[in-house]
Amino acid sequence: MIKVLFIGDIIGKFGREITKELLPELRKKYSPTFVVINGENSAHGYGITEKIYHELMDLKVDAITMGNHIWDKKELANTIEHFPLMVRPANYPEGVPGKTHLVIEKNGLKLGILNLLGRTFMPAVDCPFQAVDKYLPLLQKETKTILVDIHAEATSEKAALGWYIDGRASMVLGTHTHVMTADERVLPQGTGFLTDVGMVGAKDSIIGMKRDQILKRFVTQMPEKFEPMDDGPSIFNAILIEIDPASGKCLKITRIQN
Repeated sequence: MIKVLFIGDIIGKFGREITKELLPELRKKYSPTFVVINGENSAHGYGITEKIYHELMDLKVDAITMGNHIWDKKELANTIEHFPLMVRPANYPEGVPGKTHLVIEKNGLKLGILNLLGRTFMPAVDCPFQAVDKYLPLLQKETKTILVDIHAEATSEKAALGWYIDGRASMVLGTHTHVMTADERVLPQGTGFLTDVGMVGAKDSIIGMKRDQILKRFVTQMPEKFEPMDDGPSIFNAILIEIDPASGKCLKITRIQN
């Protein structure tokens, strides 16, 4: 059996510290074959840097997925080739730097990874459904065990993608909204699905950010910069997927909330 531990959006330094603290005991408890994290908010809530990439790699994670904040650190366009275990959304236009898909291997077992951006209430990108048809066959040539991270706002778009992919990947996991949903299930053709994995950050925040800044934006409709909340009680959201390596089908999907 292959076990994949997927950790939701890590929010800033506080989220990185929480992950560093909890990951060792999660490894002991669940013995995951692979650990994958969404790192698109890991640099003070916006994007990722080369330093933070290596900090996360020091935790012995196997891969990092991203999302709509991937280019918030402008230097990433020139340094992303130094991030061999990170995938960016595959449905950016042709010519955008970075890996569109990834296959990692450990102890003779392989995991394919595809990262996509939704288009509803999100920046304009190419069609994620067409990207699925383009890149899944490339991953299927190397492994039947495939993870798809759909970084999207609309639950309907994530659900639609889950059904579109059912039977072609082991799991379709939603990210971006920072709120873990309770709809985990195995679809009829064997693909595990969850609308959103959630986040790692401050529990008493608003989606990981300081409450006063977000409240001011809602109340006044004036521009306000959002910054991660970096103290107080924490929240850690992740999902454990158990997969039959022979078929690539999901056998069990379990939410983890600490």
